[in-house]
Amino acid sequence: MSHNNQTTPEMDAPKLTGHACIQAYLKTLDSSPGVYRMLDSENRVLYVGKARNLRARVSNYARPSGHSARIDRMIRETSLMMFLTTKTETEALLLEQNLIKQLKPRYNVLLRDDKSFPNILVSKSHEFPQIKKHRGAKKEKGNYYGPFASAGSVNRTLNQLQRVFLLRNCSDAMFESRTRPCLLYQIKRCAAPCVGKISDQDYAGLVSDAERFLSGKSTKVQGDLARQMAEASDAMEFERAAALRDRIKALTQVQTTQGINPQTVSEADVIALHLEKGQACVQVFFIRANQNWGNRDYYPRTGAGAEEPEILEAFLGQFYSDREPPKQILLSHGIEDEDLMQAALSEKLGRKVDLLVPLRGEKAELIEGAARNARESLARKMSESATQGKLLAGLAEAFDLDGPPKRIEVYDNSHIQGTNAVGGMIVAGAEGFLKSQYRKFNIKGESLTPGDDFGMMKEVLERRFKRLLKEDPDRKTENWPDLLLIDGGAGQVSAVAEILAELGVEDVPFVGVAKGEDRDAGKEEFYRQGARPFALRHNDPVLYFVQRLRDEAHRFAIGTHRAKRSKAMSATPLDDIAGIGASRKRALLAHFGSAKAVGRAHLEDLKAVDGISAAMAERIYDFFNTSG
Repeated sequence: MSHNNQTTPEMDAPKLTGHACIQAYLKTLDSSPGVYRMLDSENRVLYVGKARNLRARVSNYARPSGHSARIDRMIRETSLMMFLTTKTETEALLLEQNLIKQLKPRYNVLLRDDKSFPNILVSKSHEFPQIKKHRGAKKEKGNYYGPFASAGSVNRTLNQLQRVFLLRNCSDAMFESRTRPCLLYQIKRCAAPCVGKISDQDYAGLVSDAERFLSGKSTKVQGDLARQMAEASDAMEFERAAALRDRIKALTQVQTTQGINPQTVSEADVIALHLEKGQACVQVFFIRANQNWGNRDYYPRTGAGAEEPEILEAFLGQFYSDREPPKQILLSHGIEDEDLMQAALSEKLGRKVDLLVPLRGEKAELIEGAARNARESLARKMSESATQGKLLAGLAEAFDLDGPPKRIEVYDNSHIQGTNAVGGMIVAGAEGFLKSQYRKFNIKGESLTPGDDFGMMKEVLERRFKRLLKEDPDRKTENWPDLLLIDGGAGQVSAVAEILAELGVEDVPFVGVAKGEDRDAGKEEFYRQGARPFALRHNDPVLYFVQRLRDEAHRFAIGTHRAKRSKAMSATPLDDIAGIGASRKRALLAHFGSAKAVGRAHLEDLKAVDGISAAMAERIYDFFNTSG
């Protein structure tokens, strides 16, 4: 990309703002495509936009009237502009969406939830392919089917596919080590190729059927199964006929649970937006192989009042920035620069992507269903938000805060007699629990005595706030908390006061939450610095809210601790050998049975292990056999 970064009339004095400031930039611009940024008097980015023609777009903002209330506010706050020119208009669109995700300007539409989607992988690295859930980069050899909207929709489909096609889901190491069939064979969920209960050829047939089903050829699979069932019945192989009947039944059930199975749409994302009172919900349904592979709702930030076309365009740009688009995208509303978006998505996929706003037929019905879902989801969300808003206001009143907290951080520690100690931080706000913001802290302090809760809390808070002070000293982002909840009483509260004072953080309120005398939930006492401890009445909704926050922090800290402990328990000396990753470790343990046996192995035996080169075998041998 050839970019030219200009921030010209900064030298103008007195400093211009609003229309006058924007007008001053016009003489420096030409008709190139590009991206512009509007900044306020404190250099905070207010808005990022793209333009086919920078001069024409900026001259629109320089007009004193004819703007929506949102754009009018944005113009009034503008004190500085920055420009990046691009070679093409499509490039400008991609750069705009990347900058929005990176800078999160207040007046832009922002997609906040950016999780990856799972796929089903039919792995081909083994003579008996395995079927499993896969997330992340597609590095493993095999065929991938997806995306599915959620882990739940993948697991449901996998479960049903196992009943129909009896494919194995065990790991290769588990497969090699079996001497008799596992429970899945007993309950008719696996053909047990591990112990020769099915021939290579017949298993390959099951794999082929499963892949045909995942590719949308389910009626052909069903027809074949019905034919085989009739043949088995004629040959009086009643047990085989009954097994085939069960598989046909399971296949029918898969199709019923998917709900929508469109006839005329083989591959599309169905995207519908519902906007109400400045809040938006976008529903995305994934249609692949003429099957519904689940749906998910999103609640993009609407940039202080954007309209449907702008919201949907920004959603598409950010949603597909790190995902492959399907060949067809059905939309509930038209978008502003449809041609640019279509060109950008087609370039990404490597073939044409169609953006359609259907008005009749099956496609319109799909959009109607997604729009109904979006409307209902937003209504639920708004009612939850109203309740959450009341609870946050109640919390502010109970703890004498300046206003309802936008970000609450709750801290908890977990350990067993000081071992595998971890600290957990959960975050909650107007949207409820913000799980993407949760953080775990592996306690590193060498000088801590086992079980020193004060010392652990000190380390966690120091690490959290030192990082905050480094990344955002001016508190421009939403990452600064308005309230800290700490597990503990007066001692913990004075320790926290001391830590924050040392760091120079004087204005973040914090409250200690301690169980009552008989450690009963409902008898919690609250401790604040310089104030007497107090309790809330036992049926106060704010008390239940604090209990939920504390329980979530406790759940997260314990879960993190358990994960760390089980990792420590499965650790072996092999972890200390350079070049031994998870797959080589698995191969060695499957071959020799234990790390101890690997340590006793001869060099030639090590070389015989799959994936262990001669050089690696020597490195392992030397690690266990070098004295000193």
